[in-house]
Amino acid sequence: MPVPPLPDPRLGEPYLLTPGPLTTSYAVKQEMLKDWGSWDDDFRTMTKTMRSRLLALIGDGAPDYDCVPIQGSGSYCVEAMLGSFVPRDGKVLILSNGAYGLRAAQTLDYLGRSCHLLDKGDYLPPRGDEVAAVLADDPAITHVLAIHCETSSGILNPVEEIAQATQAAGRKLLIDSMSAFGALPLDPVKLNCAAFVSSANKCIEGVPGFGFVIARKDEIMASKGNSHSLSLDVHAQWATMEKTGQWRFTPPTHVVAAFLKALDLHEAEGGVPARGARYTRNRDVIVQGMRDLGFETLLADRWLSPIIVTFFCPADPNFSFQAFYEAMKKRGFIIYPGKLTVVDSFRIGVIGQMDEHVMRRVVDAARDALKDMKVSSAAPPAAALEERKKLAA
Repeated sequence: MPVPPLPDPRLGEPYLLTPGPLTTSYAVKQEMLKDWGSWDDDFRTMTKTMRSRLLALIGDGAPDYDCVPIQGSGSYCVEAMLGSFVPRDGKVLILSNGAYGLRAAQTLDYLGRSCHLLDKGDYLPPRGDEVAAVLADDPAITHVLAIHCETSSGILNPVEEIAQATQAAGRKLLIDSMSAFGALPLDPVKLNCAAFVSSANKCIEGVPGFGFVIARKDEIMASKGNSHSLSLDVHAQWATMEKTGQWRFTPPTHVVAAFLKALDLHEAEGGVPARGARYTRNRDVIVQGMRDLGFETLLADRWLSPIIVTFFCPADPNFSFQAFYEAMKKRGFIIYPGKLTVVDSFRIGVIGQMDEHVMRRVVDAARDALKDMKVSSAAPPAAALEERKKLAA
């Protein structure tokens, strides 16, 4: 399905160059103009259809898995997954290279579950041999949590080799695929994944309001009574949906309606392969264009995800992120601040209702913004490049 050059000319909205919420189609927005009764049979059918269509995206493994939608943001789903599937006496190896791995560790601390944090910093992914070594040294670890795409840096983590190491050690794998599912392949059977989570407002291109846990049915059934939370109990939500077709508490009805339309558009575009290809092309165009302007990416090419890209802020004293942000917004593009602790940076998302032509306009806007700010060079501080070189060695 071709992507329009603008979200819709009647709206005049800026593009959201973020990892979600993101720019949605006019058709998705239109679906939220009708009210739905949460107990009504029509809405129950919508929920059932949504669950089955999400399972269809994982392919042959669908019969062994089930989909449990959870109200709230993606972090609600991560907490629901950890609190439901990790036993109270369990221990999780958290593979962190950014804010979301660290947030998962903080979540486990709140839940009173033990964890071992493998923190790789901002530049590098956890590798399979590192995972294997930690698991060999600590037999108390029961689960491994991997972040599929760490959007604080834009790094795409090697979940396949992480999965191999986890399976070889006889531990269970949990995946935060919040910003990747729907655009990047994820085969839970091949990965021997106990459960993974994602969100409505990411690569399926819906709007915020719920996420979903996709887990092995035997894991869901075994988790009964394990959750720390009434509202984030995956088993309780699943059991109610299986028995009544309803959500336990008030569902985001308009968001579900919009998401079903987003699934229609996802399928019409060509599914996961086509969506991933469009996002990859978006990334390649923005990376090359920004590099041509003198900007440097935080990450080496092999770890760049087709979701969001982190760029160093220029060293030029005339550069200010806030001024750059405002200049980009004036030109129709909302960018994302950096989330790194070591160096100043900003991020440009490449997902949502955008194509490579839009990405070229983003580069043009960045060029004009630098000119307006009288920034003569977009090169980052030498110290930032030296830090990247040192940590990547």
